[in-house]
Amino acid sequence: MLTFTSYKALFIAVALVGSLLLSTPTLVLFMPWSGEAFSEIWVLGSSHTTSDYPFNVTAGEQYTIYLGVANHMAGTSYYTLKVKFRNQTDSYPDTDLGKASSLPTLNEYRIVIPDGGVWEKQLTLSFSNISTLGNRCVIQNLKINDLTFNVNKQAQWDSKNAGYYYQLLFELWIFNPSTQSFQYHNRYSAIWLNMTSPV
Repeated sequence: MLTFTSYKALFIAVALVGSLLLSTPTLVLFMPWSGEAFSEIWVLGSSHTTSDYPFNVTAGEQYTIYLGVANHMAGTSYYTLKVKFRNQTDSYPDTDLGKASSLPTLNEYRIVIPDGGVWEKQLTLSFSNISTLGNRCVIQNLKINDLTFNVNKQAQWDSKNAGYYYQLLFELWIFNPSTQSFQYHNRYSAIWLNMTSPV
């Protein structure tokens, strides 16, 4: 037979267990939500919109774009942005296989962004030493800000779209602490350019 002290101990134990069970749903409501971790990359035109990308470009002119990255990886991330230049037949990143383009990297930007942080850079583009012969156009030099790159990139005349088409490609790579190396993050952004008046 239980004594008064035993009933009292049993009552306290049941009350404690009951209060823990009742408070658990309340605790879940106050726990921070942890959604999917991801990164963003974008290119915007000169007025920070998607409506004013440079498209029809001419040798000797300057064009402004903004390149940006946002980190939502639930921690500080170390990124590399690789800049590549392609024509309409060069390799493209394969998002199904998570593989970067096989094109050579012209330039790269290494950046550290805290969780929730944003990095953005203004880029000024210009093209020089452009030539046309028959149905092809060759761009020798691409200048990004103060750096000039010898791209020697040829494009065939696209009769369907009436132009010589190139693409400025930005690939996002992220540092993997397990391998101690950067790996393609399966994210990229690009803008099409039509060389309209080679000189």
